[in-house]
Amino acid sequence: MSGKYQVTLAATEQVMFGRPASECIKELVQQHNFERVLILASKSLNENTNEISKIESVLGRRHAVTVDGIQPHAPRADVIMVANAIRAANADLVLTVGGGSVTDAGKIAALLVKHNVTDATQMEALRISMTETGEMVNPLDNMANAGPDIATICIPTTLSGGEFNPLSGSTDEVSGHKQAYMHRDMAPKAIILDPAITVHTPEWLWLSTGVRSVDHCVETLASHLSNDFADGLAANALRMLAEGLKRMKANPEDLDARLKCQMGAWQSMVPIIGGVPMGASHAIGHILGGACNVPHGYTSCVMSPYVLEWNKSHNESRQVRIREALGAGEKTASEALDELIRLLGMPRTLAEVGVSEDKFDMVANLTLEDIWGRTNPKPIENANSIKEILKMAM
Repeated sequence: MSGKYQVTLAATEQVMFGRPASECIKELVQQHNFERVLILASKSLNENTNEISKIESVLGRRHAVTVDGIQPHAPRADVIMVANAIRAANADLVLTVGGGSVTDAGKIAALLVKHNVTDATQMEALRISMTETGEMVNPLDNMANAGPDIATICIPTTLSGGEFNPLSGSTDEVSGHKQAYMHRDMAPKAIILDPAITVHTPEWLWLSTGVRSVDHCVETLASHLSNDFADGLAANALRMLAEGLKRMKANPEDLDARLKCQMGAWQSMVPIIGGVPMGASHAIGHILGGACNVPHGYTSCVMSPYVLEWNKSHNESRQVRIREALGAGEKTASEALDELIRLLGMPRTLAEVGVSEDKFDMVANLTLEDIWGRTNPKPIENANSIKEILKMAM
């Protein structure tokens, strides 16, 4: 076996867990002497709880402004709005408190400030694109000192795991395409995992984004481009997530189960940031989210078992560890995953999430442009390959 592990997470200096978020952020701001902190918050947390006001209080004079209202899948217009707010406040730290769209918007907005982007069309020059042969082209790779100068710290309230990744996504409202931006310095300086703050997250959102992290594990273990190191992390994360999600479903007040889920989401991301590509479930999911308004977690709830089944003829031996981690017994990996998702009460078909067959051509064609549209274990030859999977998911 040969290969490489890309230590892109190095820009993140520490992960703090199991302590109140406000206590951790006070410590970090003092440690790094941040003076003007912009809080980018979940609108529901800001309006319906006192969690954001507690953070504002501990920041005191260092609190510059609080911004909320990021829409799902981080539309370009919302990211531009955040970048403008950073400039107006002359912020030296962006503190995100919320789910994946809030996290993505904060990380990309810091990048836009660095590159003086003030209009959504200017974002085109910074996004990752794909060649016709499926090669990823990141324009930031060819720019000196291209990463953001403004630091970010992330307090996630869902389990999508994007806070650990230097990669973030924003949706082009014109095309409906959720597009990727990546630089190692987009990874946050610190991440705070506070299970207590997540009790405000709606159950469907917590559980569905938990399945998103399950999907990180599943597509790592299914990939022919993985390795023993990544497989070990993914298998352990899958066990933790399966246990934690079941326990939390039974008792939403179980903070130990919530922290176990957060640890599982963290561990599920390490193979991805080290270079293990995801497959068709993630690629299709990006399009279902940006173009069809399917919630981020629901995309994995629907697609992951069908992609496993579609891939089985090419990677059945790779699916053994998925079966073992899920305690599948005599079930196939796709059957065991389907059982877990149904137990959590999540949707399992495209019809349940409002995606009809007349959208298949659009979804399939955009999936081919996704960063993981060509890295599936069973080769994606053309749009018809994607439509085969979509038809299974009806």
